[in-house]
Amino acid sequence: MLRIVVAVTPLAGAIILPLIVPITISKVGIGPGVFTILILSSLWFFAMLRTSEMPH
Repeated sequence: MLRIVVAVTPLAGAIILPLIVPITISKVGIGPGVFTILILSSLWFFAMLRTSEMPH
């Protein structure tokens, strides 16, 4: 199960972030769009750090 999460985390962020941000900017405005990208990219970064596999 952890291997699936490790594999999906980079792909999910790379696909979801570019889709959500333009939609947010077009519907709500540039300010909330920038705030959304900051929050989502931070969460994505922490999720990738949390699920990273380092060689022993």
